[in-house]
Amino acid sequence: MPHGSIRDVSSPTTTPVESIGAPAARRAALAAQGFADPRPVGPVTRRHLVKTLGRVQLLQLDSVNVAVRAHYMPLFARLGPYEPALVDDAAWAHTSRRPRLLVEYWAHEASLLPVEDWPLLLSGAKRQGWWRHYESLADPALVDDVLAAVKELGPVGAGALEKALGGATRARPPGATWWERSDVKRVCEYLFGRGDLTTGSRVHFQRLYDLTERVLPPEVFALHPADPAHSARELLLRSAAALGVATEPDLRDYYRLGPAQSRQAVAELVEEGRLEPVEVRGWRHPAYRLPGARVPRKVTGRALLCPFDPLIWERERTERMFGFRYRIEIYVPEPQREFGYYVYPFLLDGELVARVDLKADRAAGVLRVPGAFAEPGADVPRVVAELAAELRVMAEWLGLDGVVVGERGALAGPLAVATSR
Repeated sequence: MPHGSIRDVSSPTTTPVESIGAPAARRAALAAQGFADPRPVGPVTRRHLVKTLGRVQLLQLDSVNVAVRAHYMPLFARLGPYEPALVDDAAWAHTSRRPRLLVEYWAHEASLLPVEDWPLLLSGAKRQGWWRHYESLADPALVDDVLAAVKELGPVGAGALEKALGGATRARPPGATWWERSDVKRVCEYLFGRGDLTTGSRVHFQRLYDLTERVLPPEVFALHPADPAHSARELLLRSAAALGVATEPDLRDYYRLGPAQSRQAVAELVEEGRLEPVEVRGWRHPAYRLPGARVPRKVTGRALLCPFDPLIWERERTERMFGFRYRIEIYVPEPQREFGYYVYPFLLDGELVARVDLKADRAAGVLRVPGAFAEPGADVPRVVAELAAELRVMAEWLGLDGVVVGERGALAGPLAVATSR
């Protein structure tokens, strides 16, 4: 019998529930995310990409490009230096020899996900998307015109579509904010959310729309619409695989599912034996895992985590798992920022031990570190040595000549010395 077995009366089953400590839950999460394995020796290939995607399930997209775009960094954190073209080809190109692996859709947020998962996310299992707001604003005639134009011109950007449609619609005014979109852009986003359009390709990160039926494999496109209840169960199993050990709200958040669908699906998966309840000592809510989920005895290695890395994107879970309170401060006025504009947590041997504000200064050819901060109790000499080494690797991966450390934070002084050697 597992050590510390108890009976969880809140679970939909009467099977005894194993009790584990928070450190074991943390190691299970790190293993599920790919941090319990060494980085590849030699060139990173499409096979490594597929294996890592099979763990994290999706890559979040974000327009911020302070150091490196968000969808590239989680792979570097797990695999080390690789050619970003591996991701570009998997997401925005297709040949018979190297078929498209990824498609864009709203998952956790805007994300790249395996093409076969697209019907699951269009099924209605997710919370209603913000793009639904555009439904009431979309002129049906303009919807038809946009679809016809994309069919003729795609892959095509919203700006080119506006020109092709003769400028009859309200254009985006000069100096407008990101949210002040043109009528055509709103229709494109509505059709993207509805599944009629997807990203055929990207140029300088600009989304070029195409008909989804021309982008996805026919056998995948034919599965739309999928059954919502089946889709919720399948997506929650993917969440469980990616998270290792997780509460129901954790599982739900990975794909932003609706609460009612998620709770029902978790109960069904437990009843079917595809998820098993587990008590994590110190957690308020019941937790779940896949049967046979890996729990390594220890986790070693290092990684810089961008703010949108799936290991840490749910901030409450990050605090519960690592004792690490993390907030992104992009929208905080500079004098009020505690750690910096775009801060990367530093993972070392299974613990979050430091925070590093990073900026790729491509004009000067250096990776800048305006601030570096150690967590309480961290082994500062070892953190400095490992962090300096990882920053040098990252700078080289980005094609930069070196690392320049600023003055903010207690780690800044020793880190400046270590990176200059």
